[in-house]
Amino acid sequence: MNFFKSTKPRTPPDLVRGLRDAIPKLESGAPGSETRRKANEDIQKSLQQIKGLLYGDGDPLPEVVAQLAQETYSTDLLLHLVSNISRFEFESRKDVVQIFNNLLRRQIGSRWPTVEYLNSSKEKHEIIFKTLEGYENEDVALNTGMVLKEMLRHEVLAKVLLYSDKFYNFPHYIETTTFGISCDAFANLKETLTRHKPMVAEYLDKNYDRFFSSYTTLILSANYVTKRQSLKLLGEILLDRANFNVMTKYIANEANLKMMMNLLRNKSRNIQFEAFHVFKVFVANPKKPPQIENILRRNKDKLLVFLQEFHNDKEDEQFSDEKQFLIVQIKQL
Repeated sequence: MNFFKSTKPRTPPDLVRGLRDAIPKLESGAPGSETRRKANEDIQKSLQQIKGLLYGDGDPLPEVVAQLAQETYSTDLLLHLVSNISRFEFESRKDVVQIFNNLLRRQIGSRWPTVEYLNSSKEKHEIIFKTLEGYENEDVALNTGMVLKEMLRHEVLAKVLLYSDKFYNFPHYIETTTFGISCDAFANLKETLTRHKPMVAEYLDKNYDRFFSSYTTLILSANYVTKRQSLKLLGEILLDRANFNVMTKYIANEANLKMMMNLLRNKSRNIQFEAFHVFKVFVANPKKPPQIENILRRNKDKLLVFLQEFHNDKEDEQFSDEKQFLIVQIKQL
């Protein structure tokens, strides 16, 4: 017997197929069974070896990475990884994120092969939606959230999410999850709405009513952090030059003005401050619609008294200048 027989290294296709074949075995036998334990071991080993090829010592070999990526696409491995990540061990989940994000960052000239793969069909779009659904599972939410964040860097993938009904699950995930997961979900909502500005501006213009009906639930949230973050992001959206049409619609709406005036009186000074940055857009508009001007005129005296005393202890020259500008505008109504 030859005790010195060397083990032939597994090729990238071998590794990918081995991993792909091991995943269904996580459902074989009873929980805690030998079959499941062995499957988890195989998955962990394969993931580490794949990660080794992608990151390697020094520069990974381009032909090896190309083989690995091609096999990953042809076996639909990415969908199986993100669909089953909750069944993996803790370290394996971290490996999945690193492998996924490495492939997403892979660039050949001006091409992003993994991005093209994910955008190639409705079936592949499911991978994007699966990462968003990760927020439903506390154990993997932050893992899938990291993958989603990497996807959202690419406009074509952000557009798939934004134009889908699944996009409107964000408020649910922000409102009903633990603090850490809620913050991560909000960060990815913000990424979706602020990174690719012309594309988002067009979407908001076409889907104004649906979007703001949903988004207002976050502004009116009973949760302090959600309310404050949502107001701050609303201010950023309205004041961005790309969203001029959206801003014009928003500040022509009486209900929106009344909501901001109420939030100016919120018990939290931080909420008041964020509401001020939205309220100032209504007042500064040189072409106020009659319904907006009427509300401001009716409340003119109260607003002047309120603004004279508003956050006078704040040492912020820009804020002081803006407040003074609003006072002058309201006096001239």
